[in-house]
Amino acid sequence: MSFRLQPAPPARPNRCQLFAPGSRAALFPKMAASAADVINLDLEDSVAPDDKAEARANVIAASHDIDWGQKTLSVRINGLDTAWWVRDVVDLVEQAGPRLDRIMIPKVGCAADVYAVDAIVTGLERQTGRSRPLAFEVIIESAAGITHVAEIAASSPRLEAMSLGAADFAASMGMQTTGIGGTQENYYMLHDGARHWPDPWHWAQAAMVAACRTHGVLPVDGPFGDFSDDDGFIAQARRSATLGMVGKWAIHPRQVALANAVFTPSEAAVTEAREILAAMDAARARGEGATVYKGRLVDIASIRQAEVIVRQADLING
Repeated sequence: MSFRLQPAPPARPNRCQLFAPGSRAALFPKMAASAADVINLDLEDSVAPDDKAEARANVIAASHDIDWGQKTLSVRINGLDTAWWVRDVVDLVEQAGPRLDRIMIPKVGCAADVYAVDAIVTGLERQTGRSRPLAFEVIIESAAGITHVAEIAASSPRLEAMSLGAADFAASMGMQTTGIGGTQENYYMLHDGARHWPDPWHWAQAAMVAACRTHGVLPVDGPFGDFSDDDGFIAQARRSATLGMVGKWAIHPRQVALANAVFTPSEAAVTEAREILAAMDAARARGEGATVYKGRLVDIASIRQAEVIVRQADLING
């Protein structure tokens, strides 16, 4: 273990990130009233080219006019390979209200992409005297992004969260699928003649979680495209939570409750975690470094595992 301590991620709930196009302002009040922890107003893929300017004006107005409560408010700008992203950044910093928390940068392929946005935001914040610095979140959506995921996670002190964008990632990798997240029909193994479907996103998610945890960034699972498949969404979310991710996107309101349920530690899990901590406190009082809890060995490492669950529950409970 390095003597350099792993930094803690931001202490804010991030169980569900609810997305909607910036061009559909009528949806904003419903999003504000939802149970999502994070609201992502989109200027990118869900907005047609002719609607970009209107969408940008809509989200700026929403940052002033709508009561977002305790939610994290984020706006996804257009990609750095487009003609729109600079105007997105300039207008958001100069015109959005102080309620805007984050800018989401899509299709990040290297640390320099984040640096480019950071430089503009920093200069504009100094010029405008913005009282609270904007945070960043990024999306890994390409072969380059996953190759450089560690340097991206370390790219800026503004960076709070990172997501895996399955659709563009699959296209960049040349994957033969049109599915967005979840298991894929042709990605299977045979055992005794029976098919078993592993998770084709697992390796990328694990790499992303490791990079995020190393640098104190929140790892978030991205979209699950079939919003009529609740069981598939839950299965994907549970795999992500087990890997260490803290939340998942919702591209439809029905997915909000599903994400919150998966990424909220159960009462049983929290009770067990607190019992493990109590058992280890008693062991330390006896001068012991380990003890037995429900027939299994628990030690110092068990404390760290239990603390993750307790911290998450306390954070969600306010």
